[in-house]
Amino acid sequence: MTQKRTLWGIGSARALRVHWALIELGLEYRSERIQSRSGETETPAYRRLNPRGKIPVFEDGGLVLSESAAIVTYLAETYGNGRLIPAEGAERAKYFEWISFISMEIDATTLYVLRRHEALAHIYGEAPTANAAARGYFDRMINAAAREIEDGRRYLLGAGFSGADIVMTTCLDWALSYDVPLPEPWLAYRERTIARPARGRAVAANAVT
Repeated sequence: MTQKRTLWGIGSARALRVHWALIELGLEYRSERIQSRSGETETPAYRRLNPRGKIPVFEDGGLVLSESAAIVTYLAETYGNGRLIPAEGAERAKYFEWISFISMEIDATTLYVLRRHEALAHIYGEAPTANAAARGYFDRMINAAAREIEDGRRYLLGAGFSGADIVMTTCLDWALSYDVPLPEPWLAYRERTIARPARGRAVAANAVT
């Protein structure tokens, strides 16, 4: 019997990651189209799913998961059959290295600062010094990481597309939306990842309108 799969959340880069992984893997799921800062994450029913009141949240039968990178990894390990995550060895270790680097050094430490204090400054307040520091740190980290993909590889782990590519691409999209410059290797890489048919379908599934 097929487990009931439900994804809560649309309209954010992090929700997009989960839509994309589900579509890459050809999994059927129900989409609950709730958004951040809409009041929809504050209801008692949703807070029982995720007391932190964030999206996305993914339900798979009795399992409830939050944190987009964790959900993408769970989907890959549970349903991938060799897709989206390496099965073993050094390549698998590199997957987790990339996921950790992207989540911490690119997303949380830099882009989320810009999200709060530029895009949402009317809510969280202006912080020009923090924004400038975030932009400088992003530039340093993204240029250092570019050296790892200058060897002609198609995706982060080589020839095979993975969940790490999903998470990285959403961060590159995010950076461009804030007019953060990207080095040429990352621009070329992003052109390859966004050309995947599943990405276009995920963008449509994640769209607010």
